[in-house]
Amino acid sequence: MTPPKTKKIILFDGVCNLCNGAIQFAIKRDKKEEFLFAPLQSKTGQQLLAERGINTKKVDSIILIEPNVVYYTKSDAALEIAKNLSTPWKFIHLFKVFPKGFRDFVYDFIAKNRYNWYGKKEQCMVPTPELKARFLD
Repeated sequence: MTPPKTKKIILFDGVCNLCNGAIQFAIKRDKKEEFLFAPLQSKTGQQLLAERGINTKKVDSIILIEPNVVYYTKSDAALEIAKNLSTPWKFIHLFKVFPKGFRDFVYDFIAKNRYNWYGKKEQCMVPTPELKARFLD
């Protein structure tokens, strides 16, 4: 499937409970439906990673893709996603004032421990019929 060029794409760890919770949070607050979603483990997710030369063994991160523009990883991705959510959540973007090194240190610490703290599923999240159109795979 070729993703539409007008939507931003969030790639996430489909077996991570924390990541799935974050995606559910974003879906509820994405009032303009600017985002599409795909698990990193999916065929579409793998294709989008390969096209951008992203190795998830080196970059353990949520990834936000703005087609034909740029992609973001780690804290930059999280904050760019927040910027597009409904008020008051979009103000989380203001955390960009903190140095990227500090933000990514915190992000990496959480990412490293997410399975221990939140657990993981045996398989990727299956979207409800209402949400299926917003998922690429």
